[in-house]
Amino acid sequence: MNVKVCKKYDEKFEKETKMQTFRIYRWNPEKPKVKPFMQQYNVDLNKSGTMVLDALHVIKGELDPTLSFRRSCREGICGCCSMNINGVNNLACLTKIKHSPKPIIIYPLPHAYVIRDLIVDMTQFLKQVGSIDPFLKRPGEGNFLGSRQILQSPRDRDKLNGLYECILCGCCSYSCPPYWWLGDKFLGPAALLQAYRWLIDSRDMAYKDRLNKLQDFYSVYRCHTIFNCTKTCPKALNPGKAIAQIKRHLAGLTNKEDSDLETPMPNPCPGKEDIYTCKEE
Repeated sequence: MNVKVCKKYDEKFEKETKMQTFRIYRWNPEKPKVKPFMQQYNVDLNKSGTMVLDALHVIKGELDPTLSFRRSCREGICGCCSMNINGVNNLACLTKIKHSPKPIIIYPLPHAYVIRDLIVDMTQFLKQVGSIDPFLKRPGEGNFLGSRQILQSPRDRDKLNGLYECILCGCCSYSCPPYWWLGDKFLGPAALLQAYRWLIDSRDMAYKDRLNKLQDFYSVYRCHTIFNCTKTCPKALNPGKAIAQIKRHLAGLTNKEDSDLETPMPNPCPGKEDIYTCKEE
């Protein structure tokens, strides 16, 4: 009969040090005479978590408290910790550290104004997302909007899969060359993905109005369909496909499908007897 014998603790079995080198972009606006530079840090992976964000926490907490970067819930939902890691735009909380003799190189998102270190100014990016009106529009409901359920069939709901999951991290837009060149006019992959999400929503009633807002020379048609956005999306979405579908709608090659379930407009009058006497204010 085979009996397993537990080995006694021996210092020889203690984990060896696993040092990983990180090279991080540094720039401090409070020191305008100091040009941006790359600073190198060595982190013991045995004392860190498995993701790049964990290593950044170790660097900031133990090695250099002046390092600046954005982060929030670190669960890949908020999109705050987007940065360029080894040449690819990604979320630091979703990028796993691969132990290697080569350094892990971290830059802020490319072609964006740097506020400090790995923090970039996303004011223009968020302004463009707001310009496509990312909310439900039902003209005629007035004060009744939000006071009741608006019906939607499972089939209509499934059309939104792959669109609503966008967390607005900016990885796709800041990897898009046309957005680098015309970021003030071209809306970019993230904003257009949101635009398509509301364009095909069966509950929305502003289809023509939304198309008219996109019907210009720059908003959509600057996209050259190189799919950098799709390759770099940390949530595995396909902004390039959404933009192609918007172009089809703008060209009249396809139209919005009728919804399976219709929610009737509310009657502003309190009763049937008041239908003919109710006056609009």
